[in-house]
Amino acid sequence: MIFWPLLAAIFLPLLFKKIPSIHTGWFVLLVPVTLASMYISYIPVTKDGGALTSEIPWIPSLGVSVVSYIDGLSLLFSLLITIIGALVVLYSIFYLDKKREQLHNFYIYLLIFMSAMLGVVQSDNMVSLYMFWELTSISSFLLIGYWFNRDASRFGALKSMMITVFGGLMMLGGFVLLGIMGDTFSIRELVSQGTSLSEHPLFIWALILILLGAFTKSAQFPFYIWLPDAMEAPTPVSAYLHSATMVKAGIYLVARFTPIFAVSETWIWLVTGIGLLTLFWGSFFALKQTDLKGILAFSTVSQLGLIMSLLGAASVAFHVDGAEDTVFRYAAFAAIFHLINHATFKGSLFMIAGIVDHEAGTRDIRKLGGLMSLMPISFTVALIGSFSMAGIPPFNGFLSKEMFLTAMVSFTEFNLFSFDTWGILFPIVAWIASVFTFVYSFYFVFRTFTGKLQEEKLPKHPHEAPIGMLVSPVLLGLLVIVIFFIPNIVGDLLVKPAVAAIQPFLYNSPSMVDIHVSAWHGANTEFYMTLGIIALGLLLYFTLNRWQKLYAYTPERFKLNGFYDGMMRASESGMNSFSNRYMTGSIRHYLMYMFTFIILITIGTLIVKDGFAINFSDSASISVYHVILMIILVISTLTVIGATNRMISIIALGATGYTVSLFYVLFKAPDLALTQLVIETVSVALFMLAFYHLPSESKHVESKGYRFGNFLIALGVGVTVTLVALSAHSQKMIPSIKKYYEETVYTEAGGGNIVNVILVDYRGFDTLFEIAVLSIASIGIIGMIKLRLSKKKEVDGIENK
Repeated sequence: MIFWPLLAAIFLPLLFKKIPSIHTGWFVLLVPVTLASMYISYIPVTKDGGALTSEIPWIPSLGVSVVSYIDGLSLLFSLLITIIGALVVLYSIFYLDKKREQLHNFYIYLLIFMSAMLGVVQSDNMVSLYMFWELTSISSFLLIGYWFNRDASRFGALKSMMITVFGGLMMLGGFVLLGIMGDTFSIRELVSQGTSLSEHPLFIWALILILLGAFTKSAQFPFYIWLPDAMEAPTPVSAYLHSATMVKAGIYLVARFTPIFAVSETWIWLVTGIGLLTLFWGSFFALKQTDLKGILAFSTVSQLGLIMSLLGAASVAFHVDGAEDTVFRYAAFAAIFHLINHATFKGSLFMIAGIVDHEAGTRDIRKLGGLMSLMPISFTVALIGSFSMAGIPPFNGFLSKEMFLTAMVSFTEFNLFSFDTWGILFPIVAWIASVFTFVYSFYFVFRTFTGKLQEEKLPKHPHEAPIGMLVSPVLLGLLVIVIFFIPNIVGDLLVKPAVAAIQPFLYNSPSMVDIHVSAWHGANTEFYMTLGIIALGLLLYFTLNRWQKLYAYTPERFKLNGFYDGMMRASESGMNSFSNRYMTGSIRHYLMYMFTFIILITIGTLIVKDGFAINFSDSASISVYHVILMIILVISTLTVIGATNRMISIIALGATGYTVSLFYVLFKAPDLALTQLVIETVSVALFMLAFYHLPSESKHVESKGYRFGNFLIALGVGVTVTLVALSAHSQKMIPSIKKYYEETVYTEAGGGNIVNVILVDYRGFDTLFEIAVLSIASIGIIGMIKLRLSKKKEVDGIENK
């Protein structure tokens, strides 16, 4: 099922051309709806602790396969990908104009991305996971840059590609190290090896590299800078990629590898610490933004940091005796629960931002206000989503936010890894960030929909969106409320199976996850923290105009975006300067570079592999004919180099080739000799023809340095080839293939001449491609000759007139 969207993307252009009158999205909608219905049918299996597995062999010799493994964790993500995907496609049908947009491109990119995300969350093999991981980067690059005529879209797409692909390469390095450590690329098999992997010296390096991949994809500090620029994508893309799917890939990666790395103190500190820093950073700078999608982008960064910190806290349960009785067992549940909640409220908010832009003509919050009476349904959905994001009941975000505060407070009670001292910072940072989360949630909804209508600043008169565009955000808004009242049904069906997959060291099955969600836990520490968040949040919101000006004093040179832009400019300038030095346009220079590297690499390999052992014991005897031919060959070669006349050089070059053919005769290889004679004759004739049409010889006298450089390169190549030939003759590291040819050339290929059979049968495709290359070159030459002749006729015709 991973490849179903990809197959649909292949056939979509044919459908688009056959039925142009119908919006392409209606056909695309069938794909996520069908997949979602099938994944829903798997819920009973994962609820009981079961899993579904299928495998497609890919590189069996290396133990690499495309293994689809659906347990509680991967099923949850698959449902998010397909259900949110279906709602986004439905929304895009009414958001994108089929007359002005290249819809087939948009939906092809979207389907490719859907397949890639399903591959990421269902892959058990790390190599196939990496393949799908990079496919998400490529497809998201195409989606973010969908409006490629805009500079900002191209810049945002490139930025996301640069950062996420860098992280992907780091992650691949971590996968390779894990494969070396565990002698397998299967994630399940690595998990089963338990704590034995942590004793390996490569363990920490693998941990750091994999976290780099997760942090870049999930926009953690300091790699978050690509996400705000990605808001240049169409709103359906933002609602899908940047709230529910792509940015959750890093979250998934951390959750999936927690059973392997939870044993490490480094893992806990990095995942929790970076998550909390990202939470604070995103929430604080969200209030600096004036673009609705910019606010949501930084809020997404913030919420991703919250989920990441919870996964770090979930790892602590590995180190606590009687972990089933400690509050840390709630951390993994809270992380997965908030993952679902975030997808519902953030998806609806992105869609509302798109509706405001679509119907009012701008997303600039400074120009908006007073839209509540004109867009009452949009306002209601925005209010629900924003209050859920702020952590206010009766909305689902309140429940997971309370669990988050509980987990952060628990760090002060953990007396390992210095958490009993430094751990006090965790609830403090979490509380401050939650205050700013409350403020930006109110900032988003009330500055947009309440206050005075500034219609003179709007490009067009605002009005409520058509019903088709409202269906998806309304459904997500209803889910926000419904989940608040039935959290334990969602918990039993989806959250607990995922938690059991994240914490197998605690739970053998989802039924053992004995967690009950309720809205009231009494007047405890978290309750008073929530009251403080609301009180201070309201104060900061109502005084926002007074202190928001502080953001203007942030020095530009200290901004991460400024650092990235400066690095890219310096890289571009440096690369241009460097390339201008060696890209001189001189073929001689290019040949010198190539031959120099060939010499260095080849000689270096011989040195490293100790390949200078030379053995002449089985060499053939040298006759007087060989000596005579060698002398002729040397003289003719020196004549080619030293001749001052082109014709003499060509004749000497021909003599060199003919002498080589005589060597083949002495070595009893008449076919090779005949081939060499034919090629040499044709080559000499072509050289004479070409040189006949060249201008007269230049009087320029090459400098001694010029000739000396040529001499060094020629000498180096000659010595290298000689050493390689002698080394290859003297050291037989593998058996010769000659015997195989002798035994099979007649029985298998039906030929008597080994050389001919090798060229025609054993190397048939190689020879075919060589012929194809020559044919293409011949066509090109004929085309250039005809073009030149036609231009000459035109010039002659003009002159005659």
